[in-house]
Amino acid sequence: AKDYELRQYETAKWVSTVIRGETQKEAMRQGFWKLFHYIQGKNEKEIKIDMTVPVTCLVKSGCADFKISFFVPFEHQDCPPQPTDSDVFIEERKAAALFVRSFGGFASPEKYAEEAEALARTLRNRGQSFHEDFFYTAGYDSPFKLFNRHNEVWYFKK
Repeated sequence: AKDYELRQYETAKWVSTVIRGETQKEAMRQGFWKLFHYIQGKNEKEIKIDMTVPVTCLVKSGCADFKISFFVPFEHQDCPPQPTDSDVFIEERKAAALFVRSFGGFASPEKYAEEAEALARTLRNRGQSFHEDFFYTAGYDSPFKLFNRHNEVWYFKK
């Protein structure tokens, strides 16, 4: 479809942290830095790991907890170094089919929510079955990139 795509993702490991009781914007900031310290060497092997994209944030309806995640680079997928920060953990996300809506510009929590609602409305109108109680935001660009920015919202297909 022209306004969304259906992607199949394979099982993969992500490094994540959950930030509780903050605004989404503040949770993203705090979570990003916790994960950034992990890839900068705050891990058992004390190794630097390449920054990957996207940076995702799990948003659940009516919940003030946000899970922020970095994709673990392919060369570390089999055996990612364990985090030394107790708030940071490695998770394995199972293979899944995702409905994805892409958009440009600088994405605020409000813009992500607006795009997620637009995607949900489109999916409902097309009779698609998906998990409506949560979505992921996905950001692909450094805050220093000013043009041609790429952002996404993801819903899991049922």
